[in-house]
Amino acid sequence: MRDIWESRTSFILASIGSAIGLGNIWRFPYVCYANGGGAFLIPYLIALLTTGIPVMILEFSLGHKFYKPAPMAFGHIKKGFEMLGWFALLIGFGIVTYYAVVMGWCFNYLGYSFNLAWGQDTQAFFFNQFLKISESPMQIGGVQWMIVLGLVLTWIFVIAAIWKGAKTVGKVVYYTVIIPWIILIVLVVRGVTLPGALEGLKFYLTPQFSALLNYKVWLAAYSQVFYSLTIGFGVQITYASFLSKKADVVNNAFLVSLANNATSFIGGFAVFSVLGYYAQQTGLPVSEVVKSGPHLAFVTYPTIISMLPFAARIFGILFFLMLLTLGIDSAFSLVEAGAASVISKFKVKRIHINIGFGIMAFVIGIIYTTQAGLYWLDIVDYFMNNYGLLVVGIVQCIAIGYFYDTKEMRKYANSKSDFTIGPWWDFCIKYLTPIVVGILFLTNIVDRVRTSYGGYSRLAEFLGGWLILIVFIGVAIILYKRKGKE
Repeated sequence: MRDIWESRTSFILASIGSAIGLGNIWRFPYVCYANGGGAFLIPYLIALLTTGIPVMILEFSLGHKFYKPAPMAFGHIKKGFEMLGWFALLIGFGIVTYYAVVMGWCFNYLGYSFNLAWGQDTQAFFFNQFLKISESPMQIGGVQWMIVLGLVLTWIFVIAAIWKGAKTVGKVVYYTVIIPWIILIVLVVRGVTLPGALEGLKFYLTPQFSALLNYKVWLAAYSQVFYSLTIGFGVQITYASFLSKKADVVNNAFLVSLANNATSFIGGFAVFSVLGYYAQQTGLPVSEVVKSGPHLAFVTYPTIISMLPFAARIFGILFFLMLLTLGIDSAFSLVEAGAASVISKFKVKRIHINIGFGIMAFVIGIIYTTQAGLYWLDIVDYFMNNYGLLVVGIVQCIAIGYFYDTKEMRKYANSKSDFTIGPWWDFCIKYLTPIVVGILFLTNIVDRVRTSYGGYSRLAEFLGGWLILIVFIGVAIILYKRKGKE
């Protein structure tokens, strides 16, 4: 008997929860910050309309039509495409191994918030005392046991959330989706009332149109859409396979996509308003106060929290509690998609696969708790998002567009929806998305041939990037070729 959502609300909240995560509060604001401020919103909106929503409709339709998790759903299109589904799930698995470590950081910083333990020099505290960061990726150094403790707590919560599949997920998301929205609204109100907030919001919303001529800005926009909506991971296909036969497809896809991106946009107000305040307090321009996504969440924001004129500890607790509740449902969605697929094909007991996934991901995650962990996290994150996810996005569009029938899939989606989509969807899936994302992917490949990512050594780039992708391809082939149990 297959898993099924108890209600449409459970499905929508689970899908929104999967899409909304740490990326909405730190990755989206930082990517926006690093790619022209308000100018980034233009390619991001275009990417959402031409790729994000169309691919979300595709994934919901695919899962709902065949009532199978991603690998088996793709296998219905053409047998060999089952490998694509496994590869997508492995990309998600690769991401959750370090995503859980970042949540472990959040657990630690939630504790630090009670007495503002990061002190005045938050940068030195994060990099030198907390991470004890080494000089390069190849200088692994020792394990940081406080981070390991946070990682253990993360995996306990993740496994508990998916213990009975859709049944427990459907209950947990009521808390992990609604609570962070409430906290986010509180943080926005606090942020926009701070002195200097307007300068930060101007930077956020004022386009620097020259940035639109840089292909990297467009690559960042399309990559962020895939990452933010959790498309290309197999998650939304799997979640849609738990729907009842009469469930809506198109309306749900629009609802989830727009809710996710509204959260990102509103999250930008919470972040950039306090960046404006920070810039005013330090005398720095807004464009110079953040150096990276982790820097934003664990250096800049704690500094700002310490500067607040009142209730600093309360806002620190709220901020890191929000990050944890945002992150937990994204993490368990990646694990649940993989678990459901293995259970569906190999008929493994859920308790065994849940614990097995958790232990395996925990062990792999230890590398990110070492002194070189931040470097490896950066490398792996870059390759998973800029190569793995984009490849899945391109190939699944080709699979539906050229090996199935976009008209047939659109007809099915419309038959299950409150409102219908037209031929524009066929055009986006068959031509626009694979061409645009394909061009961006190839130009990025050329860039990597010319120079290594982030100035890291070629060996580190190979081990943390290309080798992992090659291994994932091999594992996807093995999982495809292994016969499942009837």
